Amino acid sequence: MNGSIRVNHLGKAYRRYHSHRARLLEWLMPSRPRHETIWVLKDISFAVAPGQALGIIGINGAGKSTLLKLITGTVAPSTGSVTINGRVAAMLELGMGFHPDFTGRQNCYMAGQLLGLTVDELDRLMPEIEAFAEIGEYIDQPVRVYSSGMQMRLAFSVATARRPDVLIVDEALSVGDAYFQHKSFERIRGFRAEGTTLLIVSHDKGAIQSVCDRAILLDRGRVSKEGTPEEIMDLYNAMLAEREGDNVRQETLDSGKVQTISGTGQATVEHVALLKDDGEPAEVHGTGTNVTLEMRVAIHDDLPEMTLGYRIKDRLGQNIFGTNTFHKLKPLTNLRAGQRLTVRASFPLNLGPGSYSVATALHSSDNHLTANYEWRDLALVFEVMNLKHSYFEGCTWLDPEIAIDHGDAPCA
Repeated sequence: MNGSIRVNHLGKAYRRYHSHRARLLEWLMPSRPRHETIWVLKDISFAVAPGQALGIIGINGAGKSTLLKLITGTVAPSTGSVTINGRVAAMLELGMGFHPDFTGRQNCYMAGQLLGLTVDELDRLMPEIEAFAEIGEYIDQPVRVYSSGMQMRLAFSVATARRPDVLIVDEALSVGDAYFQHKSFERIRGFRAEGTTLLIVSHDKGAIQSVCDRAILLDRGRVSKEGTPEEIMDLYNAMLAEREGDNVRQETLDSGKVQTISGTGQATVEHVALLKDDGEPAEVHGTGTNVTLEMRVAIHDDLPEMTLGYRIKDRLGQNIFGTNTFHKLKPLTNLRAGQRLTVRASFPLNLGPGSYSVATALHSSDNHLTANYEWRDLALVFEVMNLKHSYFEGCTWLDPEIAIDHGDAPCA
């Protein structure tokens, strides 16, 4: 059966008592409530169609983990309903309830049966589970001697031993080492290609934007916005700065894409262009050509210090390269209202064919979370074409020199 998820007006509330005595008195006299109702989630609705991938993002305390527990049925909702079609595999917490005194192999059989696998199926799948987890002889050691990374490896291997119709993943994968994270996401991408429906919670921008079709931003227990992964991640980053007192707005461009702008407005980028070798702006450039990114900045208030930064992103919104004047030059200081600056960054455009965008940032210190004057996503969109180089794949042009040593002995 194809997997799908439908969440309808879901909510979760908890009772908070000011003392144990108040809890006891309410139990004895239920007609007189003595608690305060705290809503962790309220009126959450969305649907994930078969084969789609939805990412959920939000700051700590936004309600992400609670939402996944409600969806998987480990916590009962206060309001609303959840409907899931298909076989579900979920990784919500590290270890999936592994018993510390049992061996990894024994825990695999117990966890696998909880996922709906039979003992015969687990017998057939155990060699694959062992091979994917790569924990060696520890498979027959008690789980209490495992590191957190080893527990995650085994838990993920069991949960994904057979392709599920619906895969739900919390931040558990962030515990593993870089090698296993790559390996895990390759398996997730393979499941997606075969039709698995995916629901993933992560603070990893690259994971959300490379795997998901859509994303939801949770804020204070409610759906703040739903849209493309790039749009939602841009808004999320802007909201991190907004908590320092900045403003956030989104505008729809002529292309249909949504541009996110945040900041105090004390300085703004008025113009961005990518110039060719002859100094003329262009929207299409060749791989490996020399270009200059030109940015004109207007200062609206006296500023003791300012940094200008830029990021180049691919079509999915993933960062390709970024730097700023704080790291490349001395800080820009003692800027006056009404002043205008032109900043030019020249570099070879060693990018693969495709569509790219430029985000600009004006702030104090080395990042926009300190004092964000303006952060502007999609400040510029440009295309790269491979006009004169040999065929290659990817978003970076490395242009290797390849040599072959045939050796002394002739081939048989």
